[in-house]
Amino acid sequence: MKAIPRRIPDLDLEKIDRRGPNARPFMFWLVVLAWPLTDALKGRTHPMWPALLALLAFAVLHLSVIRTAFDGRVPLRVPVGLLVLQAGVATAAALAFQGRWYSMFPLLGLATGVVVGHTPQRRRGPEITMLLAIGGVSVLCALVIQVGGESGASVLAYWYGTVTAGLVTAVVLRLVTVIGLLRDAREELAEAAVARERLRFSRDLHDLMGHTLSLMVVKAQAVRRIVERDPTLAAEQAADIETVGRQALGEVRQAVTGYRGRGLAGELDSARTALSDSGVDVDVRRSGAPLPPEEDALLGWAVREGVTNVIRHSGARHCAITIRNEGDRAVLEVKDDGPGPRNTTGDEAGSAGSTDTGLDLGPGGHGLRGLRERMEAAEGTVAAGPSPDGGFLLKVTVPVSAPR
Repeated sequence: MKAIPRRIPDLDLEKIDRRGPNARPFMFWLVVLAWPLTDALKGRTHPMWPALLALLAFAVLHLSVIRTAFDGRVPLRVPVGLLVLQAGVATAAALAFQGRWYSMFPLLGLATGVVVGHTPQRRRGPEITMLLAIGGVSVLCALVIQVGGESGASVLAYWYGTVTAGLVTAVVLRLVTVIGLLRDAREELAEAAVARERLRFSRDLHDLMGHTLSLMVVKAQAVRRIVERDPTLAAEQAADIETVGRQALGEVRQAVTGYRGRGLAGELDSARTALSDSGVDVDVRRSGAPLPPEEDALLGWAVREGVTNVIRHSGARHCAITIRNEGDRAVLEVKDDGPGPRNTTGDEAGSAGSTDTGLDLGPGGHGLRGLRERMEAAEGTVAAGPSPDGGFLLKVTVPVSAPR
């Protein structure tokens, strides 16, 4: 049987009052006292002046309970104490004058709901404060009316009105508080999402442009060295600079639209070209099955960072790039035979769960930091430092997800 779709109202959270109801709507219900006030003024309640004083005292206490409950500057014990006094006045007046004076109890339930709605929730489970307060007022209402000699239907009617007024008021105020908390949480999540996107974009832009600009610098140096003795070759290198620049523009546009990388194969091809143009012999070895797209893109970023580091800082003559798919994990190693220079401060190098040091990918180590953040997000590791047999080694390990 096909489920009937639920009707969902079109609500705009931004148009809903952030503060929720204030004290004034709950003060309005003092109009209920018009019934006992009419009895007193028409002489149906004796003596009249004590009745009017009781009504005035009840109204003042009701207003005071509402105002102090909504005022965050007033300790909560103040409206609680005023509520107890209000309950005492209502009990005494109802026992003394009876009849329509029992209408004080629904107002007392309303005031109790306002106080309960502003009390903190101490623990999980039933709302003990709500049960005790509203339950106590409703029981008091039933006992007083029963002592006054009213019938069972009248007792039930006033008791129901007291319970309903208290519960509805308390629940509404609690819901308003929850809506405020949800709105604040949504704003915090939106701010966090913006911050994460800014970090992603700055990291991607650095990763993309760092490698590309390094390659353009290398080619520009080559043009400067050979332009006089071999203009044709210099023109080819200049054309390469133009090609790389156009490619960089495309990559920046892709980064702006959320593109995360061009994959391992593309990065390896670019690495061969960049290292060769820099005078570094490169040896690329791959083993194992092809990687899933996410891991492939991650290792592509790692190749880009490692090769950029070799070109910028190593002074190496040979670089070996090894990629192994070991089934449950993929390992990338970028090893060179250069002497340095290196930044060996622990702040600029390391791994997710590793303390190896020694890699500097740009000023302040932003390249490694970005690479490390990518790998941490994928539960991978980054280790960088001097190789035991000389040179420098960058090792990146990422878990391989099951084929989809």
